[in-house]
Amino acid sequence: MKYLFINSVAGFGSTGRIAAEQCRERMVQGHECVLAFGREEANCSDIPTVRIGTPMDYRLHGAESRLLDDSGFGSRRATRRFLAWVREYDPDVIWLHNVHGYYIHLGELFAYLRGCGKPIFWTLHDCWSFTGHCPYFTMSHCDRWMTGCHDCPSYRAYPASVIDSSRLLWKLKKKWFTRVESLTLVTPSQWLADLTRRSYLAEYPVKVINNGIDLSVFKPTESNFRERYGIPDNKKIILGVAF
Repeated sequence: MKYLFINSVAGFGSTGRIAAEQCRERMVQGHECVLAFGREEANCSDIPTVRIGTPMDYRLHGAESRLLDDSGFGSRRATRRFLAWVREYDPDVIWLHNVHGYYIHLGELFAYLRGCGKPIFWTLHDCWSFTGHCPYFTMSHCDRWMTGCHDCPSYRAYPASVIDSSRLLWKLKKKWFTRVESLTLVTPSQWLADLTRRSYLAEYPVKVINNGIDLSVFKPTESNFRERYGIPDNKKIILGVAF
């Protein structure tokens, strides 16, 4: 089978590594794979890749988003050129990862996906797909995403903008992202799966596939940690890890 993976970056960063590993796994199984990316690529010499647009497309899209809060509206011509290539490549399966990141026009992309008749998977790495602006709303204690975003408390955070267009973007995302046939959502955690089922994406099946870790690195290891920090044996240690 022919797989097409789409992500903002290829081969590095959390989502870029995950997408690249998915390609490698399926290539080992005998499938044909291409990883399409919009921004940067690294560590992908063993994987066929294709770039969506140019560095200038990405910069112009980012500048437009900063001024108008319309991330996902830019790169129209670049997206049309890419979709022409996709039709020629004719993949059997399309697997989306991050579609935010100033590199692809969401209206053009999802118009194609809605009519392509192919199995589509979409791994959600954050909440951006069902909000009007932000990737995460927990710090703002905001629940507007459930009924319709407006007066966004995070519009100056990624994707940063000088104005707030969250009301319009929420409506457009809902229009673009719903009613896509044969779409399955994938989340790395039950927490994100539960949120997705409360959003306008609730019409789709959601599968939880936890991100893998390198067990040769992350494993029980003897140390003198408690002794160094004066932690008694009867005290529990909680490790918090953040990006």
